[in-house]
Parts: sequence; structure tokens; C-alpha cells
Amino acid sequence: MPPGMEQRVRSLLSKASSEERQGNSPAAAITYRTVLQMFPQGGPVPPWILPESKRARDVVEANNRALEAYIEKGLKDLRQRYPDEPLQRFDQCVDTLLQKRRIYRQQPTFMFFPELPTIEFYSRNHFPWLEQLEAAADDIRAELLDVLSDGSQALQPYVADQPGLAMDKWRELNHSRRWGVYLLSQEGKVFAEHIARCPKTVAAVNACPRFDVPGNGPTALFSILDAKTHIPSHTGQVNTRLFVHLPLIVPPGCSFRVGGQKREWEAGKAWVFDDTIDHEAWNDGNEPRAVLIFDVWSPFLSEAERELIRALTARMSEFYGTTSASSGGI
Repeated sequence: MPPGMEQRVRSLLSKASSEERQGNSPAAAITYRTVLQMFPQGGPVPPWILPESKRARDVVEANNRALEAYIEKGLKDLRQRYPDEPLQRFDQCVDTLLQKRRIYRQQPTFMFFPELPTIEFYSRNHFPWLEQLEAAADDIRAELLDVLSDGSQALQPYVADQPGLAMDKWRELNHSRRWGVYLLSQEGKVFAEHIARCPKTVAAVNACPRFDVPGNGPTALFSILDAKTHIPSHTGQVNTRLFVHLPLIVPPGCSFRVGGQKREWEAGKAWVFDDTIDHEAWNDGNEPRAVLIFDVWSPFLSEAERELIRALTARMSEFYGTTSASSGGI
């Protein structure tokens, strides 16, 4: 513990206790929260503070719930004035204030493009082509089922000692078909035999604004997650692209989290998300789950910016003498 920190902590704890005795629970919660923020979550805590830290968390949590009820009561009538307005962002703001929700940021493993919005799941309004994609879901599912009729040997493990990955986290899925994929393209490399076998899927995907950056994209694949399998939390490579999920086979018990939002898939209903925000997936069901995944451009980039990103990525690949400018990741 840095010099002087113990004295500072003890002083704050004494102040919070005094505020509690005076019946000023909100002030005590603020002081206790200051103490808790001095010790990173999951980090080491000196033994002498353990009883006080539990008391601090209890007071802060009770205050948050009281504040939540107070806010809900005060805003109820105002909310009813806007029954048709999307208030999801405001709700997330409130949840963050109440410490019910962490703040998640973009954390690309390769390239960060400034001033792009940090959005976990995007509104469909940005992607008018989603309905056309969903209309092809039955044809796409039929092509996938034809592939799966060949058995698990038709798939390859998605995790296979990729450089840059923390392999301890991925140990259970490394070289395992528990998370198997059937690649149509990967970072610009095409798989001609697979494409020939899935012409309707390819046509539906290519009708969308593909992320065409050699060395980074486009990527399109069928992702098959076995029963009772978890994909650990991770982030993607670049925030200039977004990923589309079109669920095809979804047994009960399948879910997906991006940042602070967790959703369940619905077969035939697509969504678009930012994979540079921490995300993970579960299949707690008894059957495999299958999703079509592909990348598209962020709608917030101009054509000039897209062209420059292609050129920048190509120059980096040339400099390092590789086919891919990125250092790996999923």
C-alpha cells in the first residue's frame, strides 16, 4: 500500500461511520464508495480492512437500491410522456449511475479508429438490408444442414493457437470442434469449394456492405457451438467493422453478451454488434447452436476513410511481409 494510503482509508472509514450515526446514509454511501474505489475490484485488500469493506459494500448497495426507487418514482410520469421513444441509452445511463452496469469501451486488438460510436448492439435502422438477409434465412439454413450432413469433419476448430491470444483462456476450445466453423472467407482469403457449396448464402452475404480490407476482411463463416460450451469473453481486431449474426439453429439455453447487454438468439432474426467491445457466448442447451457470421463496414465511415483504411492496412502488411496486417485474435 502506498505511503499515507492507510491513514487516508482509515480517515474515510471514520468519516463514513460518523455519517451513518448521524442518519445520513446517502453521504455515508458516497464516502464508502470512495474507499472501495481505492482498491481495484478483484485486487488484493489488506486484511485489516476486510470487515469494513463488507460494511462499505452493503451500505453502497442499499443506497443504490434506495436511489433507484427514488429515481423511478420521480421519472415515472415523465417516461409516460414518451411511450414511443427508444429510451435504451437513457436506461443504460441510469444503470451505470446505479452501479448495475459496467462501462465498456472499444478495445480492438489491432487498429483503433477514433470518434466512432461505442455501441454494443446496433439499431436496425442503420442496416436496411437486414430484412433481405433474414428473408434468405431458410435457404441459408438448408445449405448449412447439407454441410453438416458430412459430420464434424466438415468443420474446423476456430481456435488453433492464434498468436496474440491468451491461450490459458482458450485452452478448452483450442483445436477443439466444440466451437467449429465452416469458413467461406477469412480476412480476405476465400474458400472456393465452400463457396461453391453455399451459393445462396454467399449471394445473401455479398448483397451487404462487406468489410473489404485485404488482410482483415471480408470474413464469413458458419459458427457451430456444441451443447454445454462457453466462448470466453474477448474483443476483436478493428473497430472500423461490425459483425452480423444470423441465427440459424438455436436450441433453448443459448445466449450472447456484448458489453453490458445479454441477449438470446432467435432463429432467422439477425443483429449487428461491435466485436471490439468485450463479448462472450453460451450454449447451455442440449443441442448444437449454429449462426452465420460475417463482417460489414461501420456505417459511420466515409468512402474516403474506407479507401484510406484499405491502403493503410495494405502498407502495414507489406512492411511486415505478411498476408495479414493484424496480429491475430477472434
